[in-house]
Amino acid sequence: MLICPQCKFENPNTNKFCQNCGASLTHKVCPECSTEVPVDAQSCQNCGAECGTVWWAIIAKKALGVGGDEIAGGVREDEGDREENSTLSSSSSLPSSSSSELLVGSYLDPQQRYQLLDPSLSQKEIATPTEVCVRVLDCQPYQISLIEAMLGNQQQGVIALSEGVSEIPGLAKLYIDLQAQNHPEIPLIHDAWQQGDTQVVLIEDRSDWQYLLDLWQEESTSLLQLLHWCYQMTQLWVLLEPVGCRQSLLDLSNLRLDEDQTLAIRQLYLEPLNSQPATESPENTEAQQEPPLTIQALGRVWQALFRQSQRTQFGSIVQMLGDLELGKIETIAQLRSRLEAISSELEASDAIPAIEQKHPTAPTNMQLDESEDINARTDDLPTIVLAMQLSSLEDAGRTDVGRQRDHNEDNFGIETKIHKLEFPKSRILQAQGLYILCDGMGGHAGGEIASELAVNTLRQYFQQHWITNQLPTEHSIREAVYLANEAIYELNQQDARSGVGRMGTTLVMLLIQGNQAAVAHVGDSRLYRLTRKQGLEQITVDHEVGQREIARGVEESIAYARPDAYQLTQALGPRDKQSINPDVEFFEINEDTILLLVSDGLSDNNLLETHWQTHLEPLFSSGTNLERGVTDLIDLANQYNGHDNITGILIRAKVRPNLES
Repeated sequence: MLICPQCKFENPNTNKFCQNCGASLTHKVCPECSTEVPVDAQSCQNCGAECGTVWWAIIAKKALGVGGDEIAGGVREDEGDREENSTLSSSSSLPSSSSSELLVGSYLDPQQRYQLLDPSLSQKEIATPTEVCVRVLDCQPYQISLIEAMLGNQQQGVIALSEGVSEIPGLAKLYIDLQAQNHPEIPLIHDAWQQGDTQVVLIEDRSDWQYLLDLWQEESTSLLQLLHWCYQMTQLWVLLEPVGCRQSLLDLSNLRLDEDQTLAIRQLYLEPLNSQPATESPENTEAQQEPPLTIQALGRVWQALFRQSQRTQFGSIVQMLGDLELGKIETIAQLRSRLEAISSELEASDAIPAIEQKHPTAPTNMQLDESEDINARTDDLPTIVLAMQLSSLEDAGRTDVGRQRDHNEDNFGIETKIHKLEFPKSRILQAQGLYILCDGMGGHAGGEIASELAVNTLRQYFQQHWITNQLPTEHSIREAVYLANEAIYELNQQDARSGVGRMGTTLVMLLIQGNQAAVAHVGDSRLYRLTRKQGLEQITVDHEVGQREIARGVEESIAYARPDAYQLTQALGPRDKQSINPDVEFFEINEDTILLLVSDGLSDNNLLETHWQTHLEPLFSSGTNLERGVTDLIDLANQYNGHDNITGILIRAKVRPNLES
């Protein structure tokens, strides 16, 4: 079946357009010049930009391990993993592990979906004698992958096998297990299958990601940043140890950085059997001839990074590396404690400027952020706490009348001030952002006036009262909201409006200063926050009857069974300031975050909760266009809602450790 790239609807393979939303299933739009390009094209025929879907293919041959067990890349496979895939017969076009047989234009699979690219990579990227890696072009990117189909049929750990389809390859299971734990450091798996003694695993292509070594050797990279990466390696060590993939951290070419300079790995490397902890089985007698892999291996990696980058080592770092090599540091807990001590020493010395720690309890990438099972093993370990600072702030907003209204009562305002200082050894970004969204009520010359008046009043207030590099206080924010309410209320009084004729508006307002943020709201317009760790969160709670009843202890099903459940309990303008109580909340932006302010035309019917993974999550990438992102959200709302005006403001805030004073 074909999965629509827009709405994820499942379509028959013969469809050229999505049955649900009408999107093309044969062409896509070039991100550079907007030309329609066939989905199986590697590059745009108009501008030459690469627009194909490319994966990193790992082709692994099984070999005999200790005791005659079959292994692939060093890991024993279950009985089910040895079963031959009769669908992928020996007459298939699958190449063997010999790099000479990986020819450009040939296919990995008999269905001729995955076409080989760049033969030079297959010559260079051989991880083991039984493994070859190469980039492949996905010629059917909207087709559901074999691994997705197999996982869809999985019931309580047992795969319902269709005729001729073997179980999931053992190598693929490692990626699947780690992917389920939501670790972006590990590449996502796309597809996998096995044929005879060969298994193929397709993962996210990270071959063009920056090498850790390249940034490590730059003089502008501080010693504290190097410690930050060392700490991340200890986190990955703990993550990869249970699955026998610590070898992934021991190859410098496998250590990469994402666009936010966070450590990641290109692919999983499996530990040789004789480096894994031996069991009491007689079969493992030979494996005990060499000691298991220890954290000394991490120390050797760090030594190699310093040696190849020709970076001067700080005295305490030299001592730590020496103690590691001598076995004086035996556990991850001890190693992290030493990293913390060195970090404190650096902060107190003249080696680098002292780090501001106004908010020492804020979680950062240097704290423990593994899954719960890993946290349970390291709860008492010391952490290196780094303050975070904003590294970029981008935004986009749009409003639309919708499909059923003849006028638009929504309004919004965006006002940002960005001051950037950049030098060879430091970079400072001072950013201030004010984001206001209002959903008016009162019809023509009513709701439109109220929402516009609220936006303008708030903007003018903060232009006069937000002149420092600190967020306004809660009192100041409340005062601004009361002034907006008063401006609309007085206009209602002047026009002698009454009852439903009194104009008003909802409000949701976000203020950002550096990595500090505040939100204020009245009514049912909302703020959402999306992070990689927490997913989508609704930050504001609607001021409506249903939510009021829930706060009083009424069950949700009963509260929203009321006919007036969605009636607003607060709004700006209809009544004086005594009738409103704006909610004001402060929070910190300590990881890359997508923030979204919306009117109910965009949030109704759980639209964002249903579609955030397709319409919001891709926006984490700096290469994605926020203007296009908010337009896609408007189109989505018109498709599924459309009964009301639709307004959205998107903000992409990225942070990094604060390495300057």
